[in-house]
Amino acid sequence: MADDLKEFTYDEVRAHNSKKDLWLVIEGRVYDITPFVDEHPGGEEVLLDVAGQDSTEAFDDVGHSDEAREILANLLKGSIKGGASAPKPIGKLSTTKPSSSDSFASLYIALVAGVVLAVGAWKYLQIMGASAA
Repeated sequence: MADDLKEFTYDEVRAHNSKKDLWLVIEGRVYDITPFVDEHPGGEEVLLDVAGQDSTEAFDDVGHSDEAREILANLLKGSIKGGASAPKPIGKLSTTKPSSSDSFASLYIALVAGVVLAVGAWKYLQIMGASAA
């Protein structure tokens, strides 16, 4: 079956990087995600962030369900020339953005630090007010 798949280069995949024409490479296979962009539970932005490039790491990091993998199988377009071991392009396409879980962790840490500072300031003002009276 893998021999029957049309082969694409990373340059060909890179050209498909918009909401109306969105391809991804996952584990050496090329997927046309365009029909699924509006339905993606994580939103279109996460797909647009990896549009036209190898998205294997991002896909695996999220821990997609079996149902998600079935949907993906129906969107199979072909394979990347050289397979999963093909060298990935250098530059913007090979960098990864922080995942949404990294952003959430940073936000959570900032929120906790803010609460700790607020409670500390409140306690300090109580002590200062009591000593002034």
